[in-house]
Amino acid sequence: MPALLPPGFAPEPRPEGAASQMSKQLQITFILTTVVIDAMGIGLILPVMPDLIRDIGGGDIADAAVWGGILATAFAVMQFLFGPIIGNLSDRYGRRPVLLVSLFVMALDYVVMAVAGAMWLLLLGRIVGGITAATHSTASAFIADVSAPEEKDRNFGLIGAAFGIGFVLGPIVGGLLAEFGTRAPFWAAACLSFANVIFGALVLRETVTDAIRRPFSWKRANPLGAFRAVGRLPELKLLLVVFFLYQVAGAVYPAIWPYFTTERFGWSPGMIGLSLALYGAGFALVQGLLVSPSVRRFGDRATVTIGLTIETATMIFLAFVWTTAALFASIPVAALGAIGLPALQAILSRRVPDDAQGELQGVLASLMSLATIVAPIAMTQTFAYFTRPEAPFYLPGAPFLLSTVLMLGTLALFAKSRRRG
Repeated sequence: MPALLPPGFAPEPRPEGAASQMSKQLQITFILTTVVIDAMGIGLILPVMPDLIRDIGGGDIADAAVWGGILATAFAVMQFLFGPIIGNLSDRYGRRPVLLVSLFVMALDYVVMAVAGAMWLLLLGRIVGGITAATHSTASAFIADVSAPEEKDRNFGLIGAAFGIGFVLGPIVGGLLAEFGTRAPFWAAACLSFANVIFGALVLRETVTDAIRRPFSWKRANPLGAFRAVGRLPELKLLLVVFFLYQVAGAVYPAIWPYFTTERFGWSPGMIGLSLALYGAGFALVQGLLVSPSVRRFGDRATVTIGLTIETATMIFLAFVWTTAALFASIPVAALGAIGLPALQAILSRRVPDDAQGELQGVLASLMSLATIVAPIAMTQTFAYFTRPEAPFYLPGAPFLLSTVLMLGTLALFAKSRRRG
């Protein structure tokens, strides 16, 4: 019998219950640490990317932005393609080896990026990083394995909280470490990943037994499979387009922020990291504290409309913002726009029966992944075009105007969905 089985699978109570519970808590701690590191992986390097790319490849900020979009898209494509594959591998070979191998390779990848002296090596690092960071589904599967039915909500909530912590910590840590050089965040991430591998090797126990193990299936591992489900949800097609456009427009922040603030205000990596962390924390607080009161007061459709309107106004403002103080003053307002997306997800969820909820979430996850592939290229190319010397006019905030157009289209389609519904 494995050292740790999911509650309900043991044939009789274990006499070493206290020790077993301690082991379980250590394993959950490892999983949460892994999720934090995964979430930090993107934010950690964002503040240093403009300087790092210019150090390696030369060129101006426009060239750096183009390469930044390519690197971000490569990372997102790998996560999109390999997320289902890694999840299926964990069903076949177990959670423990998949998680430990992924973390070890991720640590090596950070070392490679820390010493990279050519753009092709940096690109290779982002490709490998995207593959090894696609372990969120495996971490969630482990939590499902070790959680009793009454514990699942709380433990899955912990995964969400861990992801949020990583998303906020990444830019802060990356920005602070960048003061010691553009390579410092990568060395720190490598050390953190190696330490977590050792921790996991010591505490993690396998939860996939022969009773639940299943063979690897390419059909289940197909990342495009979820899109076939859209055809089975015809009444949601318009709202799904709204969801996708919402995601693409909102992705302007991580896609362009380091390059925009470097060009517009001459910010240091530390200032970039601080601002990204404040945005992330503000969005998390709004989604955690204000969505439910807004829905109770105004209704879900009005809440979505309010969120979209605030997002649109904020992006127009950011396109022409003139001072650092004005930009920081806009952060609380921008955060208020985050009330719209959870309300939209709730509307979508209520439009499908209970037995189709998993199918819907798979579609939404695929659309979010697709948005993270499309947005970096579109936003960085727009930025580069309007910051080059030959541009028809100089406007580093042009990507925010592109997002404004997408948001206005989202508002129009959402209003149309009411008439159809």
